[in-house]
Amino acid sequence: MKNIELLLIETVENLGIVGDVVKVKSGYARNYLLPFGYATVPSEEKIAELAERRAQVEAELKQKAAAQDAMIQKLDGYELTLERSANDAGILYGGVSQHDIAAALREAEFDVEDRYVRLGQTIRRLDTYEVPVVINKELKTEIKVWVVSDRPLDLDEEVEAAEASGEGGDDVEIDVPKSASDKFSELTAVSTPTPKGERKF
Repeated sequence: MKNIELLLIETVENLGIVGDVVKVKSGYARNYLLPFGYATVPSEEKIAELAERRAQVEAELKQKAAAQDAMIQKLDGYELTLERSANDAGILYGGVSQHDIAAALREAEFDVEDRYVRLGQTIRRLDTYEVPVVINKELKTEIKVWVVSDRPLDLDEEVEAAEASGEGGDDVEIDVPKSASDKFSELTAVSTPTPKGERKF
């Protein structure tokens, strides 16, 4: 498919900013850029007309990039606690999604879009998770997300249920969440401390 040159009269994400002359496929130009008023046929006169707007957009982008860089540095090593309802085995009744984490970070005054949070799948159990926050290939970090119970968990019931289903009265090893076996008290709402610089939601 033939490529054509167009002058952007609006900034188009992943393509260019106002005032850029770009090469695009003719179908993309015909079906999207031209009918929606994002681009036009380039000329020296039109490029000159857009020079002031282009300089303004460049300044705004530079300011935004600086703010994002500062945010990523502040997020490095940040810990976020989310309280959720779960059964005594640590399985969540709902889940923790990409949006949930991004929304909690916004409540903590981080300008984080949902798409910046790279969560492979919805979190389904109590535990701690290292979650990447990626703006672009240069601006990225990881935060620690603590998913904790909103109530004290009753492990005794789980032990009794497992023993009742065991054979011959042998000792039964209970499969509890990873963090419950290592530092269970840190994953319950009653005894979970909120580390300095951490927000609880």
